[in-house]
Amino acid sequence: MVLNIFKAIAPFYPIAFIPQFQYRLWGGEKLYTVLKKPYEGEKKGESWEISAVPGFDSEVANGILKGKSLTELIDASPKEIMGRSVLEKFGKTFPLLFKFIDAKIPLSVQVHPNDAIARERYNSFGKNEMWYVLDAEPNAELIIGFEKEIDQNSYQQLLEENRLEEVLHTEKVQAGDVVYIPTGRIHAIGGGVLLAEIQQSSDVTYRVYDYNRVDATTGEKRKLHNDLALDALDFSIQTSHKVDYPKKVNHVNAVIETPYFSTSFLPINGIMDRDYEGRGPFHVLMGVAGNLSVSYAGEDYPLPYGNCLLVPAAIEQLSIQGKGNCLEIFV
Repeated sequence: MVLNIFKAIAPFYPIAFIPQFQYRLWGGEKLYTVLKKPYEGEKKGESWEISAVPGFDSEVANGILKGKSLTELIDASPKEIMGRSVLEKFGKTFPLLFKFIDAKIPLSVQVHPNDAIARERYNSFGKNEMWYVLDAEPNAELIIGFEKEIDQNSYQQLLEENRLEEVLHTEKVQAGDVVYIPTGRIHAIGGGVLLAEIQQSSDVTYRVYDYNRVDATTGEKRKLHNDLALDALDFSIQTSHKVDYPKKVNHVNAVIETPYFSTSFLPINGIMDRDYEGRGPFHVLMGVAGNLSVSYAGEDYPLPYGNCLLVPAAIEQLSIQGKGNCLEIFV
C-alpha cells in the first residue's frame, strides 16, 4: 500500500517527523520553553527527531505520507529515500539518529563502543556523534576526554576511590560551539546545555560514573557498565576538542567530514538555493537558529528553530529561505 502512495506522489518532498520525547533523570524544560515542543510530563531530556532505532521508529508528520513510519518509507522506496550510495553501504538500515538534548543537570560520564564491539555484542552500529550547542548557561561545560595521562589500572583505581572527575577534561561552551565525540572518548554534557546531536543510529551507551545519584522514578542508583566499558575506552590525550568552522552567510560551510556522516553549517539571510543533483544520499536539515522554510516544487515546508526535515535522495534541487541557521547532514 505504501508503494502505491509513493507512485502517486513521485517525486518526493521534504519530510517532517513527529518528535519522540524521552524522560531522563537530568532533563529540564528547555525543549518546551526554548524549542517550543509540546509534550506532557517532566524531565524530558531528549527529543528524537529522526530515528529508525528499533522501538523508536519515527512517524511522518506532514503531507500524503503522514502516519507512515521511516522504516516503511525505506522499505517501499529505498533508493529514492536513502540514495544508491547509502544503500550500498548500509542496506535498508537508516544509519543516523538526530536528537535535541536538554541537560538541566549533568549527564552521566559515559563512553560508546566502536562499530566492531557494538556489532559483536549487540548487532548494532557503534556511536560516533557530534554536538552543536544551541544554548548554554554561563559557565556551562562539557566533559570531553581525559585531562591527564592514565592507563587502565589507574583508571580503575580512580573509579573505586570515587575520584574519576580529577582526570576528566572540561570545556566551557557557548551557542555555536561544535564538538565531535568519536567512539571510545569519555564524555558528558554538563548542566545548563541545550544542543543538537547527530550520531550513528545506535542506543548503546556505557555509563561509567553517575555522581552517586538516585533516580526518583525507581528510587535506585542507575546501573553502571564499567566492565563493558574497559575495552571500549580510548585513554589517549587530545589537544583539541572544539571544531573550528567558517560561518559565511548564504554559503555551505563545512564543519566535519567523517566516515559516518558529514555536517555543514548554513547561515541564511534571504534565499539560498541547494543543488543536490548527483550527490546521491539523503540529506537532513536541522534548524538551529531563527526561522527558515524550505521551498520545493511550489510548496513551502517550515524549518523553524529546533525542527528537522529529511530531504529524500530523489530530491535534486530546493531552496531555503528566511533568516536563521541550519545544519545540513548527509552520509
